[in-house]
Amino acid sequence: MNDIMITVTLICLAVAASFADPLLVELPNGKLRGRDNEGYYSYESIPYAEPPVGKLRLEAPQPYSQQWKDVFDGSRPPVLCMQWNQFVDGEDKLIGTEDCLTVNVYKPKNSSRSTFPVLVNIHGGAFMFGGPVQHGHDPIMVRGNAIVVKIAYRLGPLGFLSAKDAALSGNFGLKDQRLALRWIKQNIARFGGDPENILVLGHSAGGASVHLQLLQEEFSQLAKTAFSISGNALDPWVVQPGARRRAFDLGRIVGCGLLSDSVELKKCLQSKDASQIVTAVRQFLVIDYVPFTPFGPVIESVDAVEPFLTQHPVDIIKSGKFAQLPWLVSYTQEDGTYNAALLAQQSNGRELIEELNSRWYELAPHFLFYRDSKKTIEEMDDYSRDLRQEYLGNRNFSLGSYLDVQRIFTDVLFRNDTIRSIELHAKYGKSPVYGYVYDNPPVRGSAQQLAKRDDIYFGTGHGDDYVLIFDKPNTQLRADEKIISKNLISMLEGFVQSDTGALTYDKCVFRDNVGQNMLQLLDIKSNSCENMELNIFQ
Repeated sequence: MNDIMITVTLICLAVAASFADPLLVELPNGKLRGRDNEGYYSYESIPYAEPPVGKLRLEAPQPYSQQWKDVFDGSRPPVLCMQWNQFVDGEDKLIGTEDCLTVNVYKPKNSSRSTFPVLVNIHGGAFMFGGPVQHGHDPIMVRGNAIVVKIAYRLGPLGFLSAKDAALSGNFGLKDQRLALRWIKQNIARFGGDPENILVLGHSAGGASVHLQLLQEEFSQLAKTAFSISGNALDPWVVQPGARRRAFDLGRIVGCGLLSDSVELKKCLQSKDASQIVTAVRQFLVIDYVPFTPFGPVIESVDAVEPFLTQHPVDIIKSGKFAQLPWLVSYTQEDGTYNAALLAQQSNGRELIEELNSRWYELAPHFLFYRDSKKTIEEMDDYSRDLRQEYLGNRNFSLGSYLDVQRIFTDVLFRNDTIRSIELHAKYGKSPVYGYVYDNPPVRGSAQQLAKRDDIYFGTGHGDDYVLIFDKPNTQLRADEKIISKNLISMLEGFVQSDTGALTYDKCVFRDNVGQNMLQLLDIKSNSCENMELNIFQ
């Protein structure tokens, strides 16, 4: 009862404040002034953690505790966390700053509502790059029915370097997300958000992050529903072996010497310039931006300070000890465009895919993330041979066989473990678990950007549904995509406010997979949606 009274009081205070001055928000740290945009208010660059610099580098985040003497300027766009960004042209891909841990709130101008449900977005980028500022929120603001909150979190080695022991545990970026979610729960009512109606969603590494947060029992106190778009905790690029070796390799690269003690390694890395640490990422890439996640989530030591993940996600799901709340997970028909589309790049008159004819056994384990999971070279080579035979037969790697290679990427990196996640949650969980596949190719999507060409058909690629919710600047949509965009956003608005966990897209009602003998997926196409049953569950 006390918690309910506190929540109601905060909402009432927020509503009263909005009538006085909607741009001025009272936070525990002091007053914050946002910005009046054409159709919404924005409150950006709000710190939720102490700057993770100096002795706080490679440590769990500390809650932000500073008091503002002056009104905090919430009109400044968020900065990117320091990163080695795949989509920066040229050899130097370093952008961002180390002091970056902020939340960013976007509130529609809608006088007919006193409170709003909340959509929290955890951005993707392979745990290596990306940020809140790189994706828009206009489609949601135009509808005027929900507040959007975007989280910035540490990336790459600054966010995920791990020696897999108590001294250098890793998962700092995931711990950032968790602290930000706590901040949102405690403070969103001050902006007019309803803390009892929070949906946390993310795409790619953001989707995997949402799933990893869902596997924390505390998450049930922080959110009402969850949505993982083209990424989940079981994908092979998420929790990988080999992190300790990579940590000490990075130390050697930046000049810490041949250390074997993680305490000394962390001490050395805390004395280095952050840009030097992040630039070292390029030494872990074997070709282009491959492997795309050299630093990501790990299974931590149980004696780590504030550990986030001490068991493999599969074991957590089988234990049933995770947040029991409705979860939607999805993939696109050709999710493997990331990172397969770069194979279509041309160099010296030939496509990069032709390199695989002589280097398949060398490169495939890096592309598909099984280099560290196979016990022997023979086992690794056998798997590489089996994949090639299953999808290509006796054909060579060429532009003519590209779509079959892309299918390998789709199945191994995204589709297979989406299905496995649904199956396991349906078997060991109690709350609804839903799935969809999106198949509606754009005129120009992320695949064309990655391949640096527009003369190839890639199908419905990685992120082609996500951009219909969080559009990138200057995104041009077809008429059917505009309708799908409205349907997807309406789906989320209904999902976060449903008291039963029911989920609907347009006129199609999702089927819960709990208690089913067959996989239940919603198939979303250009002008239709249809429930499918697949005989995949064992």
